[in-house]
Amino acid sequence: MARPWEADPAAGFRRRLGKSAGELGNTNADPTCPDIWELDNGDVAVIGRDLTAQYARQLPPGVSIGDDERLVVLPRNMVIAAKPDIPDA
Repeated sequence: MARPWEADPAAGFRRRLGKSAGELGNTNADPTCPDIWELDNGDVAVIGRDLTAQYARQLPPGVSIGDDERLVVLPRNMVIAAKPDIPDA
C-alpha cells in the first residue's frame, strides 16, 4: 500500500533553519554536527544523533518507527533557534 507521503531523494538543500552547530556551541569544529535544513520542495531534513534503538521500547502509545525511519535527537537550543525560520502554516 502506498503511503500518503514519501521523502524525495532528489530534493536539494534550500536553506539552514536556525543557526549552525558552531554558532550555538554544539560542536568542536567536528564535521559530524547536528543541523536542520529546509529542502527545495519544502520538506525538512534533520541531522542528529540516531537513538532509534535506545527509544524503540519506550515510545508513547500510537507512535512507531518504520523500518526505513530513524529517531534522531537534536540539541534543544538548535530547535529553539530554528523556530523563527519555520512557517506557522
